[in-house]
Amino acid sequence: MRTFNFSAGPAVLPEPVLRRAADEMLDWHGSGMSVMEMSHRGKEFIGIASKAESDFRKLLAVPDNYRVLFLQGGAMAENALIPMNLLGEKTSADYVNTGEWSKKSIKEAGKYCKVNVAATAADRDFTYVPAQDTWQLDPNAAYVHICTNETIGGVEYNWVPDTHGVPLVADMSSHLLSRAVDVAKYGVIYGGAQKNIGPAGLTLVVVRDDLLGHALPITPSAFNWKEQADNDSMLNTPPTYSIYIAGLVFEWLLEQGGIEAIEKRNIAKAALLYDYLDQSRFYSNPVARGDRSRMNIPFRLADAALDDAFLKGAQQNNMVQLKGHRVVGGMRASIYNAMPVEGVQALVAYMKEFERTHG
Repeated sequence: MRTFNFSAGPAVLPEPVLRRAADEMLDWHGSGMSVMEMSHRGKEFIGIASKAESDFRKLLAVPDNYRVLFLQGGAMAENALIPMNLLGEKTSADYVNTGEWSKKSIKEAGKYCKVNVAATAADRDFTYVPAQDTWQLDPNAAYVHICTNETIGGVEYNWVPDTHGVPLVADMSSHLLSRAVDVAKYGVIYGGAQKNIGPAGLTLVVVRDDLLGHALPITPSAFNWKEQADNDSMLNTPPTYSIYIAGLVFEWLLEQGGIEAIEKRNIAKAALLYDYLDQSRFYSNPVARGDRSRMNIPFRLADAALDDAFLKGAQQNNMVQLKGHRVVGGMRASIYNAMPVEGVQALVAYMKEFERTHG
């Protein structure tokens, strides 16, 4: 039996994907090579990358006027590459601050442009998404940036902002492919793969065609979205094995019934845990109910002195990586696409028993 891994990332992968990768490790489809050994210019890998992109487009219903880029550097690198690629002749950008990842984006962008914090949730310790009517947007901004799911704080957008024609840029690292997204409402969607998509090392960028070609002169060629788009993400050697695994995950998602089916499953899994948290006096979740994340669920015990005992008991019950991020403390259960409902059921059962014996 595999451990129930509640890590926020790198995170759990679907078992069928891991088994298939193991079967193909030494010999991919009779090529006599591992994917790790393939030239990114060879027909074998070009076929892998092409199918991965096609399946991703199908899953997310990406319109034809958007390019899908398979890059490196993680969302942290994109925090710099977004202003580098989008500022053009402009000098400022709008950011909405909903937590730790928003803060990192704001700090990095500040090295390249003037940052206008259009709204912030700091007044309530980043436990909600500020309502649109409180945002102070600049119509001359190059773009508006949001983090649609804060992995650390467990806050998720359940609506799409109206930015009045200014391109909307979204860090979707921790919930991309977990729910339906109207791509056409965004100028750019980006995210690291190590949550719902695959192993660390791959970064996806979905960018509208008209936003290409506005890079600052200092932008490195390998991180220039137009140059990468013109070269099918192969201006330099891409993260080949991570793309291969992501492709297997895309196939798995399609076999599950696509985004519609996986979203229903994710809603049900999150409800299991939130319903229990809401009726318990022993545990609590700080996030406003309308802004709760389906993917990352932080919670606290009534007595923090019991945290270590809780974590030790969870490990003994085959559940790991439940410790909350060091910035906020407490506990956190990340229940991405690949987390089976049995894992959430096991967690709730353990929490009930721990409450019974320690409450």
